Amino acid sequence: MVRTVRFHELGGPEVLRLEEVPLTGPGAGELLIRVDAIGVNRAEVLFRSGDYIEDVREFPGRLGVEAAGVVEVVGEGVTGFTAGDAVSVVPGFSMNDYGVYAERAVVPADVVLHRPEGLDAIGGAAVWMPYVTAYGALVEVGGMRAGDTVVITAASSSVGLATIRIANRLGAVPVATTRTAAKRDALLEAGAAAVIVTEEEDVAERVLELTDGRGAEFVFDAVAGPGVVELAKGLARGGTLFVYGALSGRDTPFPSMTHMRGRAMRSYTLDETTRDPEGLRRAEAFVASGLRSGAFQPEVDRVFPLAEIAEAHRYMEAGAQVGKIVVTVDH
Repeated sequence: MVRTVRFHELGGPEVLRLEEVPLTGPGAGELLIRVDAIGVNRAEVLFRSGDYIEDVREFPGRLGVEAAGVVEVVGEGVTGFTAGDAVSVVPGFSMNDYGVYAERAVVPADVVLHRPEGLDAIGGAAVWMPYVTAYGALVEVGGMRAGDTVVITAASSSVGLATIRIANRLGAVPVATTRTAAKRDALLEAGAAAVIVTEEEDVAERVLELTDGRGAEFVFDAVAGPGVVELAKGLARGGTLFVYGALSGRDTPFPSMTHMRGRAMRSYTLDETTRDPEGLRRAEAFVASGLRSGAFQPEVDRVFPLAEIAEAHRYMEAGAQVGKIVVTVDH
């Protein structure tokens, strides 16, 4: 039996239960890992509440797509892993099929990465999703390069902070947006070239000012909703507005053709990269290289024990964090 977080109905953090659940071994193509740390993601909050892009198939439901731990059992047909390997699990599966909010978890081997030397479990649970999300959209799909400007919404999130660091490493210019001035200094310290406070400034006007009227080559938007209209006004000709989240909770319109002429708007989900073996291989190499050089690092805001998983979800819903929320598992 292993302690596992499950929920028997949709709702707020109070529906989460830490229960003893029978442990099954890994099947073909799977690994059984001892989970040491878990990265908490907005997707899990939405899945638990019934607001995710995928519905809960059956109850009790499971949660968790990102973790770090140690391989305990290798399933049939899996190569490249042995018991005792320190690893990280990256998002690339449905929570209807797997979940890593547990002391031990069975996961598909093709979304497990070897943990670079010197990266502990907390870092290993915090670093991959943010960096691979930003890399996959802006580098693999968008082709971001030196001299490009990228406007980053929800910039104090773990993905936002990773995007700032990736832009700087490539010689691009990261422009962060934040709702209030409270996080301005933290974003500048994290490497943002400029910070736009959306409650005080006109976003499009400020972007055009910062780019000498050219506009940004990329917008990386976690918020969606009506705000995309203003973001589109700040796009350069040939630019792309990526929408990878829906924090606003509101319908997202398509901006007028006046503002989108010669420009693109598309959605991006992490599994576009993690479910593509070659894309994930390139992402792993890119992030590992940044970690080795010191250009990249895990951005951890707060750590909770597994017994306080509901409190970790409440903290995420409050939206005050700068960086990643991580849950640790004692054994």
